[in-house]
Amino acid sequence: MDIEAIQKKYHQALAGLESNTRTVFGYERAVLIEGGNYPGIWLECGPLEGLVYGRKAPEVAIANHEVFFHHQRADGYLPCWIWGDRVGSSQIQMVVPIAKTALETATLTGNEAFLSKAYQACTAWDRWLSRNRDSRQTGLCEAFCQHDTGHDNSPRFKGLPRTCPDQNAAMCPDAGKLPYLAPDLSASVYGGRTALAEMARHLGRTSETAMWQEKAEALRQKILQHCYDPEDECFYDVDADGAFVKVRGDTLTRVLCEHVVSPATFERIYARHIKNPQAFWAPYPLPSIALNDPSFVRELPPNSWGGASQALTALRAPRWFEHYGKKEDLNELMQRWVEALLAAPEFMQQMNPWTGEFSTSAGYSPAMCVFIDFVDRLKLLDG
Repeated sequence: MDIEAIQKKYHQALAGLESNTRTVFGYERAVLIEGGNYPGIWLECGPLEGLVYGRKAPEVAIANHEVFFHHQRADGYLPCWIWGDRVGSSQIQMVVPIAKTALETATLTGNEAFLSKAYQACTAWDRWLSRNRDSRQTGLCEAFCQHDTGHDNSPRFKGLPRTCPDQNAAMCPDAGKLPYLAPDLSASVYGGRTALAEMARHLGRTSETAMWQEKAEALRQKILQHCYDPEDECFYDVDADGAFVKVRGDTLTRVLCEHVVSPATFERIYARHIKNPQAFWAPYPLPSIALNDPSFVRELPPNSWGGASQALTALRAPRWFEHYGKKEDLNELMQRWVEALLAAPEFMQQMNPWTGEFSTSAGYSPAMCVFIDFVDRLKLLDG
């Protein structure tokens, strides 16, 4: 790859991230917003993006978490998004656990006061989820609507509401066979609890450390018990009738991101699905739906989690590829993304998994984060 072109694009990414660092409703410090078509910060991704950019701007890593803590309701609910003029409450919209990125941010910045604040906020959030997203009393976290997981226009939620009624994330729509037992949302709660255990240990709360560890392991076992199909070696939603919703999508990668499965199970899943060029190992990995799944949306419309390879999925990939020892494959994935971004006229949201052509939302912060993170990890500009 052309080092001069990489250097130029890297500076463009940093300039774009600086431009997308702005104030939002009711919070005085600037945060890194999603950019492009998205005029605010989302719980699904804002804390992780802040953490990645925080290696250059630590104050942004802190702000991208504290903005959610600042707007946390008394009952523990964290807003799903915060725009320039209002705060959202119509879904939960979580993927990478905010407790986990908060712990990593505290480690990055050495900010003990932030760690204590994050522990209190994320403990209250866990309680809200337990009270309001376990209506079937399984111990798992339920999906009520499409935007709960940020899976816009995904066949996973085909025909189901985008948001909860009355802008209330505690209300399940009366539609389809909702609520779903959601493996990825449950994995996010699991990852949050492992992080809360580590926070408690660091804060000297010994009994709470053990409590979080026990709660996390109990949830991990429930995910495997209810949402894993050993015949397909895949994780699926479970509808209100107790049936698997058999869409092979990046829901699977989100479960892997929280290290729910054992190394042996991971290797089987990885060989069958992730590294399979007919499934997720496309020329430009990882598509949001397996290439060989009947529900794959071949038209690849804008903002579609129906097939396109999404920058957010790429940004999360190091969090599980490295954990499971897939460094060489991660390097290949990162190189393909860097190549595609170098060829793209703008930093955009999604790309064609066969051609690497980008579309949707120029000025998109996650794509900028992917570029700087992957260039740094590959050491393409060293020396």
